Amino acid sequence: MYMITHLASHSQSVFLNGNHGKLLIFCLLTSMMLLGGTVMYFSIFNNEAYAQSNTWYVGKGLQTDTYYTYKIQEHDTNQGRPFLMTIYFKEFDNDKNYWIAPFFVVDRGDVINGTFHLSNLDLSALGTSVIPQEAAKYKSAYTSSLQWLSAFVPKPGQSLSAPYWGKIAAIGGQAISPTGSAKITVPAGTFDTVAVSWHYGEDNHIWVNPTMPYPVKAETFAAVTTGNAPVQYAYELQSTGKGQPPIPKSAFEAPKPPLTVRTSTGNYYIRLLWDPPITVNSPEKFGIMFMDGTQSVLPRVTYGFDAKSTNGTSISELTNQKALDGTSTQNVNFSNPGLYTIEINVESVAGKPLGIFIEKARFTVQAE
Repeated sequence: MYMITHLASHSQSVFLNGNHGKLLIFCLLTSMMLLGGTVMYFSIFNNEAYAQSNTWYVGKGLQTDTYYTYKIQEHDTNQGRPFLMTIYFKEFDNDKNYWIAPFFVVDRGDVINGTFHLSNLDLSALGTSVIPQEAAKYKSAYTSSLQWLSAFVPKPGQSLSAPYWGKIAAIGGQAISPTGSAKITVPAGTFDTVAVSWHYGEDNHIWVNPTMPYPVKAETFAAVTTGNAPVQYAYELQSTGKGQPPIPKSAFEAPKPPLTVRTSTGNYYIRLLWDPPITVNSPEKFGIMFMDGTQSVLPRVTYGFDAKSTNGTSISELTNQKALDGTSTQNVNFSNPGLYTIEINVESVAGKPLGIFIEKARFTVQAE
């Protein structure tokens, strides 16, 4: 300001000195304008660079020939039993504007393969994806977990310092927004992240690294009116790297006791115990324990018990069974080797029938 005032006060005497004075003033004013423009340019450039680094969307930072492996737990898949999913971004189809992404799932030793066609907009699995029937439930789990945030941050994304990203489309739905930075450690390493959070019955968090296409970790819960909220979905990054990941060979893993499964509405846990191996044509004694959402034993439980073969034929179907102290036993005779399903239904707790709510847990066992 002093320079401008000084030039203005001095301009009259310079002007009186003729054309050389006019040229001097012109040069000085032009230099100041250029300097101001340069400062303004760098200010705009830096703001744009910051905005880009502070903005995130599902798919940001993706590169060809990279893979990501996650451990995923999703409420409606395998009764919430975790599985591993690896997605390999093999190449990008410029004509069709989607990623060609072979994937494989490892679930209890089984390996299921398929190929995603993932939209360049939000990494949603397109209808042209090659999904075998046995992989359909894992595609659904992918949509409901890893890709879920895309409803709020498709391209070009939102700021990781924004006060509001959106709202869950449900009665009483809460606002979803970034809530601060956090350093998160998962099997793939330690990452600087921003927590994206909301409260909907429970506190829910998804941790996003600004340079990665999927979040690093998530812990979310289903909305329930009573009892403890079950996990809606949870996942964490196991590994990532360049090049095609090796596909493991199928290796069946026989179920091992004890098995604990949360019931369908999430209010109870049921634990199944036995002494392996299960031998055919020899009665196997199963122990059963009924627990509430905190895994404390429940008193005076009435339940149903149904053991089925793989073709759905019941080999031991019982109702109105009693577990007065929260525990009970059942003997089952398996006539053939193979996998069997055991379904246990909670009919009443502490003498109170559960009514229309079905509290069911399903277990898989193997007879030899």
